[in-house]
Amino acid sequence: MRSAALRLAAAAAAGIATISVAHAADKPNIDTGDTAWILIATALVLMMNIPGLSLFYCGMVRKKNVLATAVTAFAVAALVTVLWFAVGYTLSYTDGGALNAVIGSFSKTFGHGLQGSAHALAKTVPENVFLMYQATFAIITPAIIAGAFAERMKFSAMMWFMALWLLLVYVPVTHAIWGGGFLAKMGVLDFAGGLVVHLNAGMAGLVCALVLGRRHGYGHENMAPHNLVLTLIGTSLLWVGWFGFNAGSALASGELAGNAMLNTHVSASAGALVWMAIEWVTRGKPSVLGILSGAVAGLGTITPAAGYVEPWAAMAIGAMAGAVCYWASIVLKIRLGYDDTLDVFGVHGVGGILGSILVGVFATRAINDVNKGAALGLVDGNAGLILTQICGVLIVGAFCAAMTWVILKVIDVMIGLRVTKDEETEGLDTVLHGERVQ
Repeated sequence: MRSAALRLAAAAAAGIATISVAHAADKPNIDTGDTAWILIATALVLMMNIPGLSLFYCGMVRKKNVLATAVTAFAVAALVTVLWFAVGYTLSYTDGGALNAVIGSFSKTFGHGLQGSAHALAKTVPENVFLMYQATFAIITPAIIAGAFAERMKFSAMMWFMALWLLLVYVPVTHAIWGGGFLAKMGVLDFAGGLVVHLNAGMAGLVCALVLGRRHGYGHENMAPHNLVLTLIGTSLLWVGWFGFNAGSALASGELAGNAMLNTHVSASAGALVWMAIEWVTRGKPSVLGILSGAVAGLGTITPAAGYVEPWAAMAIGAMAGAVCYWASIVLKIRLGYDDTLDVFGVHGVGGILGSILVGVFATRAINDVNKGAALGLVDGNAGLILTQICGVLIVGAFCAAMTWVILKVIDVMIGLRVTKDEETEGLDTVLHGERVQ
């Protein structure tokens, strides 16, 4: 009897142990250090948008449009946060089943099922932290677009555009590349947003500039920035915040994050110096705006490659960014005659294209073992990645351009896109918001 009781007790203990092991296996291995870093990175990226992008943009417009420009980033942050929490995250980062190649599911709508779990892309970080971190990317991407149509779009049209663009463009592209969709399956690499953020925003900005047309007086009136000190402060906040953008995309605190941070800083510095040098030679003086633009070009261009390349390659990428983005923002824009107010396409779009293609050149398995030991880029002996990256650029660029054009045309029919000529002349601060800078 006693022996039977002992056997029963042993069996019960073994069963409890098995259940405990199973639960332990199911429970994510949350790391407090990784979690702390992603929390910090989240705050840094949010700082890029408000106040970083607000100050960067509002310093470059005319005084009569300062408030209208600055508040756009703030309003977009609130709008996108709600939409991302409601449906954007789940459509971007869950398995869409039969439709997974192009979109996710509604399984985590309004944050359902986040508690006590981790996402497959960030296994050591709580999923609610991962959701919030990715929300900051979703916030800044459409906010960047606003620089292309600054000083002439209605506030109501802007809000509708941002909402529709987030859901119809940003979310599908994010899922296709980062959420396990068809571009990820093709092998397209984008460490922190060269395609998802910068090409996406830059291409949308170009389409917005073309559809809305030039500002009244463009090319004839003085439209110089009203306060470059604000732009300098904004650029400084962007530079620091970009460490959360790129190094945070390692989704853990460690060597990869450190490498991405170093690469980001080196590229920004090289971009600033090259743009400055070109202006110094061609115009006789290095402008403040040129130095700042070069830094942002270096930051945007290294973004897709930050975790895939070595620091020497990051310096080369930044230097090329300074030269190529200068050409696109100054020479190409003048030749084609479009009015991209704050050079969204020239800096972000072209930088995203350049950086994404250069991933195919400089990516190395010594930095990030993405393909389980297989050669990555050209320097690693695999020239084929260049073609893969070009395909990714073409697909994302074409999809974004087409969808952005459709969204703008629908809004134009429904409520109109532009303020009137008289309202534009008076200034958007007074016309749209009933306030102005004294």
